[in-house]
Amino acid sequence: MRYERCRELFGEENFAKLQEAQVLILGVGGVGGHALDCLYRSGVVNITIIDYDSYEISNQNRQIASDAIGETKTVVLAQRYKGIRAINQKMDMAWVESFDFSAYDIIIDAADTTKVKIEIAKKEYKKVIMSLGSAKRYDSSKIEVASIWKSHGDALGRKIRNELKKAKFDRNFTVVFSPEEDRCKEKGSCIAVTGAFGLTICSEAIKRIIHQNKK
Repeated sequence: MRYERCRELFGEENFAKLQEAQVLILGVGGVGGHALDCLYRSGVVNITIIDYDSYEISNQNRQIASDAIGETKTVVLAQRYKGIRAINQKMDMAWVESFDFSAYDIIIDAADTTKVKIEIAKKEYKKVIMSLGSAKRYDSSKIEVASIWKSHGDALGRKIRNELKKAKFDRNFTVVFSPEEDRCKEKGSCIAVTGAFGLTICSEAIKRIIHQNKK
């Protein structure tokens, strides 16, 4: 059976929770794509993905299904992961304001736009697991999970904290980050870290699904 080893690991009751959970993934690039793959293989079937990009040659060092150069990511991934819901949508401030997040138990934020990440956190902090910066690093052993207020050594996290303080927002939400120093100045990336970010986020989502709303 496809999920036999997952059922053995999680137990029937917890596996049922995974099957029933509703997960939203914002951005399916180097981090979000691996979170999708991990959740799908682990028995989470109710997954919605949102992205607006097409695959480029430069994605091939780290992104799942990136052999499909020029094709829309959401279309390709919906074909690869049968049964997921795929929305081809640009995520901007107007979208955050209008989108209905209420149906989802977990929101995985692997989006690229800082302002969007901040607004999603302010709106849905109880559900969010956010990816901070995974580029410019190659040591996956440095990856940590913490509250946004406990994250450190990450420029994106620092910017988000500063903006939240300006908005007088002090609630907690979970972030996955790495304090590893930047190894380059531009857009260098390594799947050892971007993929590990996605897998770590998947693990955090699974733990949250299993432990919340105990039957």
